[in-house]
Amino acid sequence: MRRVIVIGGGAAGMMAAISAAEQGAQVVLLEKNEKTGKKIYITGKGRCNLTNACEPEVFFQNMVSNGKFVYSSFYQMDNHSVMDFFERAGCRLKTERGERVFPITDHSSDVIRALNGQLEKERVKVCLHAPVAEILTAWEKESDGEGQSAKRAAGVKLCDGRIFRADAVIVATGGASYASTGSSGDGYRLAGQAGHTLKEIRPALVPLTVQEPWCRELQGLSLKNVSVSLRSGKKKIYEGFGEMLFTHFGVSGPLILSASSYYVKKFYNQPVRLSLDLKPALSEQQLDKRILRDFEEKKKCQFKNALDRLLPGKIIPVIVRLSGIAPEKKVCDISRQERAAVLECLKNFSMTITGTRGFEEAVITQGGVDVKQVNPSTMESKLVRNLYFAGEVLDLDALTGGFNLQIAWSTGRLAGRSAAGKERDPQDSTFPRE
Repeated sequence: MRRVIVIGGGAAGMMAAISAAEQGAQVVLLEKNEKTGKKIYITGKGRCNLTNACEPEVFFQNMVSNGKFVYSSFYQMDNHSVMDFFERAGCRLKTERGERVFPITDHSSDVIRALNGQLEKERVKVCLHAPVAEILTAWEKESDGEGQSAKRAAGVKLCDGRIFRADAVIVATGGASYASTGSSGDGYRLAGQAGHTLKEIRPALVPLTVQEPWCRELQGLSLKNVSVSLRSGKKKIYEGFGEMLFTHFGVSGPLILSASSYYVKKFYNQPVRLSLDLKPALSEQQLDKRILRDFEEKKKCQFKNALDRLLPGKIIPVIVRLSGIAPEKKVCDISRQERAAVLECLKNFSMTITGTRGFEEAVITQGGVDVKQVNPSTMESKLVRNLYFAGEVLDLDALTGGFNLQIAWSTGRLAGRSAAGKERDPQDSTFPRE
């Protein structure tokens, strides 16, 4: 019976441990916290958007980093397999707008309970308060008999000095976001000790900071059904539609979090322009007619009081200021050129993005273990035999909507099965054909 150690009791780690045990391995799960699933508990604002019920091509379209690497693991456990897994484990699910999948109770604790139940069912030994100091390695001769030696994982040493021997070790320690949940970058240290290259880690799915001081005036304002585009000069970084929020430091909300992952990828902490179309459902000609109609009805009013049918009250003073039109000017005296300035403000409400908030506010981490040094068909290290990686510790990330947890389930499943010695079946229809 193969002995497998899994480091990390989050989504990827628990799935890896369950999967290895299902294949007959003797599994020990090491978790530094006082309980498993601590980060799962806060995902989706406590509701846990555990996957997305989209088609496979949509899943890969929502990958930001190294989507092709995930092909094998995704088809080992795709989104529908994840849904079946949790339903069978007693966690009933529902699908909401955007194909986002949640527990029917809206309680992330039910997801954790299902996972812990499966760990117990498969007789996985869970050790809490067990931070790992290092991965133990040994040298063994290559199977070709030519005298070559290769490094292999042989177990782990805990911070308290205890040693656990194993035939395989899986690192599933998460990233560096939400350090209070235990994601403090331990996996990067362990991977580095084993000789792995790390891609620079950066906060992703994170709020963005804005240079313009008027942004603070809009703090708390939530905008729905707006379009945003993020540009560096003429280069378009991101374009999307949805909901966003103004804060005391800049902008946040689902639309901005998605934009941030593309911003962080290539323009991290560089100034770029964020433009909002506040009325994306109307063309410029349609919006101009709408403005003209409102102005006609309020022609005797002051300009500052003529936009209340078009915009939330909080943003009107800022639009008035940016338009360059005197607030007290009578609407009937506004020229065509001035009306065009109002139109420009509504269709191209722009601000300067200067950077991101920190890891403590980031949903996920971008960067991590270089996937070029990991076998995508098994999740095994190409540098150290019997050492596997799963989840956010790898340089893999996606947009919001359940896609990042799907990465964790998929890579965890493949790492666990591989570590337990399960070979890929070429006849298995869940694998894509060459």
